[in-house]
Amino acid sequence: MSTAIAREAPHKWIITGTVLTGTIMAVLDSSIINVALPDMSGTMGVTIEEITWVVTAYILAQVIAMPITGLLSTRFGRKNFYMASVVLFTAASMACGLARGLGPMVLFRALQGFGGGVLLTVPQAILRETFPPEEQGIAMGLYGLGAVLAPAFGPTLGGWLTDQYSWPWIFYINVPVGVLSVVMVSRFIEDPPYLVREKGYIDWPGLGLLIAGLGALQLMLEEGARNDWFASPFIVRLALVAAIGLVVFVWRELTTDKPAVDLRILKDVSFGSATAIGGVLGLALNASLFLLPVFLQRLLGFNAMQAGFTLMPRSLAMALLMPIGGRFYNRLGPRILVGSGLVITGAAFYSMSKLTTSVGYWDLFWPQLWQGVGFSLIFVALSTAALSTIERTQMTAASGLYNVVRQVMGSVGIAIAAAMLTTSTARNHAILSEDAGASVAGRQWLDAATNGMIAKGADAFTAKLQAMRLLDGVIARQASVLAYNHVFALVSVLFFIGLPLVLLLRGESSGQDGEIMVE
Repeated sequence: MSTAIAREAPHKWIITGTVLTGTIMAVLDSSIINVALPDMSGTMGVTIEEITWVVTAYILAQVIAMPITGLLSTRFGRKNFYMASVVLFTAASMACGLARGLGPMVLFRALQGFGGGVLLTVPQAILRETFPPEEQGIAMGLYGLGAVLAPAFGPTLGGWLTDQYSWPWIFYINVPVGVLSVVMVSRFIEDPPYLVREKGYIDWPGLGLLIAGLGALQLMLEEGARNDWFASPFIVRLALVAAIGLVVFVWRELTTDKPAVDLRILKDVSFGSATAIGGVLGLALNASLFLLPVFLQRLLGFNAMQAGFTLMPRSLAMALLMPIGGRFYNRLGPRILVGSGLVITGAAFYSMSKLTTSVGYWDLFWPQLWQGVGFSLIFVALSTAALSTIERTQMTAASGLYNVVRQVMGSVGIAIAAAMLTTSTARNHAILSEDAGASVAGRQWLDAATNGMIAKGADAFTAKLQAMRLLDGVIARQASVLAYNHVFALVSVLFFIGLPLVLLLRGESSGQDGEIMVE
């Protein structure tokens, strides 16, 4: 089997800049808004819980858009569809900045998210066709650079804009960039010669099941923690809709002649295994991005800027190594790069499963640095290998499927990490409290603390209560640290579990006439 890739396109670097601009905007807007939520809630007169719907709406629409990009590109033409998505994203950004009510804001964020889902997905296929065979790894390295670094700097940029100007400017900055992007797309992006425009039948039942199932799943993951998970009838109903909708959706798409989302692509062993590893990567990466800032701020007392500075080594390592990793792809192939990345990242996360409340910056610097090394090796090689055996006519659809799995698994990772952190902390607190009460050391500590309170003028009863509160605070702190360590250890296991799938990845080598030959 071979997958032909067009010869090197003229203006390849202009095309790269054009599509990466859209990718960076879409990824940036998923994180830039987080620091502005308190100001937005004040302007609109709603609670923090209610204002989080502007985040949920964006992610929900983004996830729904990704798997249907292939269908819509075929129906309307990929250039037209991509340019319309840039226009939609830009116009919705302006509308978000002007909105002063929660309802309109949620609607405009959903429209922005739909456009953003396309801006995240289509560029992979465009870059794949723009670069010659020997530079496919470099192309995916550049894509990964934009997709991974934008979330790291989003909160910092959002905080600066909110403090210096006001929260609407986190949306207004997209407008001039979006207008420029539309001009560049109209000038330099073209439909590939193999694209056949198809009109007529649309799998409406499949689309409906996709929106219902995937939408309910994403909504359940976003709202589960705030609603006490399955103790809430609302979450239970979402879980049922998600389960039934997705099961029937899979059955429908595998049995109809013209599916809305061609799930048969997953029969390709290399693509299927790359998608599975990508899911593991999304789960682990998002779980860690959620856990570490919370650990730094809640237990170590870091402010937001200090926490962001501590997370910089990972981002900087990825920024430096992703383009380099692309150059090594043709020499080493995906198995060595992805396998090495999984081992390095798994070991780095395991080293973070031994945290204490006395850790310093350098204790976190090296694990973060090695995580950046591992992630860069995995992301570049995996993104390249995932599409290496896919026919050109299915490239856009495959890119959408690959990205939606990674996005949804990222939400699953955050939900699981949050739930495990809560349950593990409660379990550890109960165990440590029992041990402290039964141990000689615990009783001695309590007696010493009580005597200290009495020496400061408290009566015996009050001193005892204050000492017990102090002891409970120490126990709660240690229980939280143990919970974080437990979750980090489980994250490390995920990377090692993914190692057997590496053997199913296929590399590619350059053949005649600019053709990629699968090894």
